[in-house]
Amino acid sequence: MFNYLLDIKFEYPIFFIIIIIFIICSIFCKAKVPTYIIPHLNILEKNQHKSFILISILKYITIIFAVIALASPYKQFHTQLVKKDGIDIVLSLDTSGSMKELGLNRENQREDRFKVVKDIVKEFLPKRTNDNIAIVVFGSSVMMASPLSFDKEAQKSIIDYLEVGIVGDKTAMIDSLASAINILKTSKAKSKIVILLSDGEDNSSTIPLEIIIKLLKKYSIKVYSVGIGESNKIMLNKISKETQGKSYIANTKEDLNDIYKQIDSLEKSKIDNNKVTLKEYLFFYPLFLAIITLILFIYLRNRE
Repeated sequence: MFNYLLDIKFEYPIFFIIIIIFIICSIFCKAKVPTYIIPHLNILEKNQHKSFILISILKYITIIFAVIALASPYKQFHTQLVKKDGIDIVLSLDTSGSMKELGLNRENQREDRFKVVKDIVKEFLPKRTNDNIAIVVFGSSVMMASPLSFDKEAQKSIIDYLEVGIVGDKTAMIDSLASAINILKTSKAKSKIVILLSDGEDNSSTIPLEIIIKLLKKYSIKVYSVGIGESNKIMLNKISKETQGKSYIANTKEDLNDIYKQIDSLEKSKIDNNKVTLKEYLFFYPLFLAIITLILFIYLRNRE
């Protein structure tokens, strides 16, 4: 416990000056009150003295804990310096109804396609330590599951929560590329990649493919497409070829695993150095105590 307290740091320690100011004011800035002569005052003196001490203690505790909360205490777990080269990647994953189909994993025929994809993507993420990655899922509509981030552990947890049909059962594949473009268009990385995975024909997009291809070229975004089965081979090939990417077809879990291993060997380009610090903020503990003592303080003052 003592070692834990030693690890606590404060984001805004300057707020501790408030405690010093409060002490100075309590000594030199006392309010003037009228004097009254009350007979037999000694009868009440002892009780009032005890009450005054308790109220004063509560007042100071409230101030101290409120200032501690303002100083924003936190426990720092670790800092990751990203100094190497990297790229910005958007993983665009199909969650349409057809991803419920079985048979992609020959060793476990009960696993649906999306479960296989989730397992492989979760293995892929930690390998891209120096890359900024975002996750987009698409069905009848499109949803950004994660913005560009270096926190691969958090993204693995997000993937665990994704399910088939989370954004509808149809396939808005082209619209998902529009979301990926929106994420990457302001990126300063010299290399920007979309890894697009789908198992069916697009039947829900509202944006024409030609416009998407023009935008991909405008922002120099490569698309590496991964098709499960042959159903959408022509469109995926076109998108990848037009953007100088590559197109792959997977018929088994082994195929899919090999494809992601190949994509893992993508070229790298320089991006700005990044410092990622994981923190656990603790301000709500002193804030809660400050509120409790404030309530007690108000209650006792009103009883006088």
